[in-house]
Amino acid sequence: MTSGTTPGLTRFNTSAEGDALAALHEVCTSSAWASKLLAQRPYATVDALFRASDAAMAELTAEDLADAMAGHPPIGRPKEGDPTSSREQSGMAGASADLKAEMLELNLAYQDTFGHVFLICATGKTGEQMRDAIRERIGNSPEREREIVRTELGKINRIRLNRLVETIEEENR
Repeated sequence: MTSGTTPGLTRFNTSAEGDALAALHEVCTSSAWASKLLAQRPYATVDALFRASDAAMAELTAEDLADAMAGHPPIGRPKEGDPTSSREQSGMAGASADLKAEMLELNLAYQDTFGHVFLICATGKTGEQMRDAIRERIGNSPEREREIVRTELGKINRIRLNRLVETIEEENR
């Protein structure tokens, strides 16, 4: 991950407010989170952007978290035509039909229990690891699970923010 000042960060800092907000909504669909990050521009370093993201995530209400989760499809069913979703869930791409069927059942049970999709930072995880995580977490209290979701969203946001800065840098080349 990038940590200092980069051309991509500079471009993000200086982009029009609407463009920066749209880019942040691609990272996280929480309007509260995006507004907090937008209001703190410019960022001196990518690490400063990450810290601001973490702080904004820590302040999200339950409603804001629901807003953020609305942008995430269930594990095993990435958004059609969305390369980010497919890339992040690549651990399920080669999963057996049995594992995919089990994940569908577990996703539905989780959603019935908590009222939202099972959210995990799936980058680098195998289908089995994600299945084991949902099995473990489905027994959590709603309060405990909300805090785990907050942590997982924070991880996802950092990965996506880093990718945003890298993508912006590549566009300038």
